Amino acid sequence: MTSPNTSRLSARFATLRSDGRKALVCYATAGHPDPAASVALLRGLANAGADVIEVGVPFSDPMADGPVIQQSSQVALDHGITFSRTLDIVRDAALDVPVVLFSYLNPIIAGGDDALRRTREAGVDGVLVTDLPVGADPVREAWFGASGLDFVRLVAPTTPLPRMTEIGRHGGGFVYLISRLGVTGERASLSDDLPETVARLRLATDLPLCIGFGISTPEQARMAADLGDGVVVGSAIVRAAGRSIDEAIALVAAMRAALDAR
Repeated sequence: MTSPNTSRLSARFATLRSDGRKALVCYATAGHPDPAASVALLRGLANAGADVIEVGVPFSDPMADGPVIQQSSQVALDHGITFSRTLDIVRDAALDVPVVLFSYLNPIIAGGDDALRRTREAGVDGVLVTDLPVGADPVREAWFGASGLDFVRLVAPTTPLPRMTEIGRHGGGFVYLISRLGVTGERASLSDDLPETVARLRLATDLPLCIGFGISTPEQARMAADLGDGVVVGSAIVRAAGRSIDEAIALVAAMRAALDAR
């Protein structure tokens, strides 16, 4: 049984570890390809085997994202998806897997002083803020720290070990390890330096490590999962969803099968 002080994210990773399985973390942009289909997509991803779902808040200047997620964000904005409507989509989906709100800082600030309370009440378990590195804004970080939400942190392959340790100490849920430099997007292969980066990060934190940026095929997912505790798949799902919700769900099912066949 999960204790009252154990988050759903922590409980999910503990169960996966006990079962000898790897986490499949799936990203979708709220409101893409349209608001109703977005709810269906989130439910479909959970049913296809996603362990955690990251829901992206559309933003007009997604500087860390590649063209696929940038385009999905613009489509969602054209449908009128705001921070509040993103929370409505999460609430409507009523997912039985942990949810991480994936956002830039500005949309959350624009959501008001009660933005994090409303985020938690909508059914979100954690938050990942792409442009709020550790130590950049202690007051704002304290706001997140007091929210009751796990603060999922990003680590880059160039991050020194002492900085990795600091990031891990101020993070929660899991650590999102960026597999390569650059923006989000599908890649043909994993970075050659990834095993060494994972080894350094293991020395810095006991939090689960999930590897993302560029994982687009079931085989890549399996290879990354051999190194980490899970994988994050984003652009490949978003691209597929732009063509068909069923195609995106089928891709996630194939990823799940590849991870479970290890």
